[in-house]
Amino acid sequence: MTRHARRARAIAITQAKPDIRMAVLRYLMLAAGATAASLALLLAHVL
Repeated sequence: MTRHARRARAIAITQAKPDIRMAVLRYLMLAAGATAASLALLLAHVL
């Protein structure tokens, strides 16, 4: 029983890893986009 549960947990972790990586990539892209937008607004105000 414990061995089966451990195997199921390992399978769930390996299946969830790509989703975590995609979420991190999406968050980084959003952060980069927000930084670029704020920098463009600052440049537009300065110029």
